[in-house]
Amino acid sequence: MLLVVYCYSIRSERRLCQEVELNLAYRWFCRLGLEDEVPDHSTFSVNRHGRFRESDILRSVFEEVMRRCMAMGLVGGEGFAVDASVIEADASRYRRVEGSEVAWTQTERARWPVRAYLAALDGENTPANPERAAKALSPTDPAAAWTTRGRHKVMFGYSLNFLIDTEAAVIVDVEATPTRISQEGDASETMIERTQGRFGLKPAAVAGDVAYGTGEMLGWLVGRNIDPHIPVWDRSAIGAAGSFTRADFTYDRERDVYICPGGKTLRSSGTVLDGTTLKYIARRSDCERCPLKPRCTKGRERRLSRDVNEYARDYTRVLMKTDAYRQSGRRRKVIETLFGDVKRNLGLSRLRLRGLAGARDEFLLTAIVQNLKCLVGHAANPRNRLINA
Repeated sequence: MLLVVYCYSIRSERRLCQEVELNLAYRWFCRLGLEDEVPDHSTFSVNRHGRFRESDILRSVFEEVMRRCMAMGLVGGEGFAVDASVIEADASRYRRVEGSEVAWTQTERARWPVRAYLAALDGENTPANPERAAKALSPTDPAAAWTTRGRHKVMFGYSLNFLIDTEAAVIVDVEATPTRISQEGDASETMIERTQGRFGLKPAAVAGDVAYGTGEMLGWLVGRNIDPHIPVWDRSAIGAAGSFTRADFTYDRERDVYICPGGKTLRSSGTVLDGTTLKYIARRSDCERCPLKPRCTKGRERRLSRDVNEYARDYTRVLMKTDAYRQSGRRRKVIETLFGDVKRNLGLSRLRLRGLAGARDEFLLTAIVQNLKCLVGHAANPRNRLINA
């Protein structure tokens, strides 16, 4: 019955029960006879917060449908693509609390989304942003992130993260996160590892947009022998007109030094700052006498930053010039079609459920429906039936 909800964009479970009561096709699909009693709408809420989540049944159904797609030859397992789309949370942007601190009342603490959020704050996977305090918090769905990336200028939202096989646009994994770019990168790593662990699928390449082109993400992929077909997130080439950028400096890997356009070296102490960056500094005496200093730096000496995963960034820059990279970029765009189908045809532009677990349930059901549509479309094609036979 839940699959009927997400396949036909029925917004209310009470309405669903009425539809199944009268629609013979729905009854047949749900294995209900003409005289069988339709479950009460309250049954869904009881099961959702109980045995559905305790057994992780929705994830099991998704994986079973995925195995059917593999058996039909719809999953090549060579090229994957990853992306995220923002879905509005069931939380009013007008009823928000500024900042990240809320004086919860006992009534609010009793609500399931608030209770789950407060419990998660003390766990390892906290829903709060560890890098910066939230600008606003929803008193009804505190796990949702305050974002400017959705259909409104500002709103509370969750990110629908898809990992797809580009051969037939089958969704091989799905993950829900609060709408933050950093968490979308973490979600992509989780999905790739889970897909390999549960289905034995390890892609030769993963395509994505520039939001996934951080040094950390590229280093993670290259370290697992997966080619990142992802634009490198790089601001080092940005500089004033006529001034030297980092591209004008040559890196000597054996000596671990940069060589400036004037032939002098910039060395690093080896200390990693913020866990990601190494600083390379020229000698002050070299810079003071250098005729190129006006084009190089306004400080006393030139300084350069190098990502600890710069080797992966350099490797990706080479890949960006290949035909395989360009082909992945074209095939990756099919993921946007899936997101359009989610919002326009399946009607999931705003969540029905609250909390991160609610978003996870809805996203899993949506992915199940989309993969079932792919399966049906493939099976209904007479040519495909002959090939499979």
